[in-house]
Formats: sequence, C-alpha cells, structure tokens
Amino acid sequence: MSEINVTKKSSIKRNDTGLKVVIYIVSIFFCIMTMFPFVMMLCNSYKSTPEIQASTLALWSAHPIANLKKNWQIINSMDFHPIEGFWNSFLVSTCSTLLNVYFSSLTAYAITAYEWKLKRAFSAIVIGLMMVPATCTTIGFYQMVYKLHLVNNLWMLILPSIAAPMTVFFMKQYLEGALSMEIVESARMDGAGEFRTFNQIVLPIMKPAIATQAIFAYVGSWNNLFMPLILLTDKHKKTLPVMVSLLNGDIYRKEYGAIYLGLFVTVLPLIVVYAFLSKFIVEGVALGAVKG
Repeated sequence: MSEINVTKKSSIKRNDTGLKVVIYIVSIFFCIMTMFPFVMMLCNSYKSTPEIQASTLALWSAHPIANLKKNWQIINSMDFHPIEGFWNSFLVSTCSTLLNVYFSSLTAYAITAYEWKLKRAFSAIVIGLMMVPATCTTIGFYQMVYKLHLVNNLWMLILPSIAAPMTVFFMKQYLEGALSMEIVESARMDGAGEFRTFNQIVLPIMKPAIATQAIFAYVGSWNNLFMPLILLTDKHKKTLPVMVSLLNGDIYRKEYGAIYLGLFVTVLPLIVVYAFLSKFIVEGVALGAVKG
C-alpha cells in the first residue's frame, strides 16, 4: 500500500509540474502577443519612413536619435501640440473619472442601503440603460450642446460621466456582498449624517471596486475620440486622441515614423497607469466575485 501511495503522489506531482509548465508557456505567449504592438509602436517611432516600409518588424534603426528628432519636428509642425493635448486629456479624464466613481458609488449605496417603493424599478432602469449604445444619444446631445452655445467646452465631456449605468451596476453588486448594514446603523445611532456615513465608512469599504472602476473609466475617457472630435473645434481645446487622428490625416502615407511617434505619445500615459495600478484590477474583480 505504501508503494502505491508513493507512486500516486509522484504521479500527482508530475501532473502538477506539467500543468504549471503549460500555464507558464501559455501566459508567456499571451504576454508577448499583448506587448508586441506597443513594442513595435515604440520601435517604429524612431525609424524613418523608408526603414518602416522596408521592414515594419525591425527593432532597430540606423539613425534612431536623428529620426526621432525629425519625427518630433514633423508632428510639431502639423498643428500637433502634445503639451496642450496632454493637459486637456488629463483634465477631462481625471475630472470625469472622479465624478463617475463618486456619484456611481453614491447611487449604488442608495439602492443597496435604503428600502423604497421604486427600488426594483430603478435597478431595472439602470440595467436597461446599459443596453443602450452611447451613439444613439449622440445627435440629441450634440444638438443640446450646440443650442446652449457650449461647443468647445471641456465640461461637456466631463459632466455626462456622472451618469454611468455600468459603474452603478458593478458598485451595487459589490456592495451587496461587502457592506454590512449593522455598521451603517451603528453610525446612524452615533449621530453621523448620511453623507458622513457614506464618505467615512462606506467609501473605504469600496476601495477595491473604486480602484477597478476608476482605471476603466480613466482609460475609456482618455481614449474617447468620437465625442471630442465633434464637440471640440478650437485647436487649443483638442485632446490627444483628436490631435493624433488629425495628424494621421495630414501626413498619411508621408511620414510613418511621425504617426507612430504621435500614437506612442498618446498611449504612454495609459501604459504608466496600467503598470502601477494593474494589481487593483485583479484585486477588485476577485474580491467582488468572492464577496458577491
């Protein structure tokens, strides 16, 4: 019997080792496939157009510094202002993310913590709004902004983020498993107001979910192209994605290296955000799944 047990244990260990090897190989493969477009974008940003046309997959250039300076001069001469675009994108993304996360958390708390007649109907409306494509409301929203003379106003890209049905739904699902109403009742008995209870007790509990949704909201707002493209006509108000899209139209099929450099400048902040905050995505989703 002891020999049989030893044989079984050794076979289990071999199976575990083989499974781990397969998992590592698959993970490394997908990691390479994920990083490959960003690496090539970076490499092509310091190459000349003939070098890119000769070999798009080449990792090095004969004159990388000179090509990088030339590509930078080209995009700066094509009405591309990276500092202004970065500031506009940063302002819009940061403010919209803060409004998105805070008011969505507040709405989810109201649905979870209070009992009122239209609670189920309101939850159904939130779920229904998730099914409506944002492009369906674009024409009406643009007409409203135009009639109010609010074109070229960055706040028109920020304020709509307050209503985020997807974030409300996620926060609600998280609170249903993570929030203990005994804590809320204790705070009320101690004389804390509703907003103080929410800000000082509920929000700290929601940190993993808030971090997760903040990353998604920030990336979505930063990459938003359609609405800024139709609402912003002043060159000093344009965001980075809009500037890059116009840059591609100006130098299309002329200077590929400049196009790649403009794309890399736009994507770089998102790479930094993911590099430092990616662990919160995993933690937030995992905690939400376990507690929910």
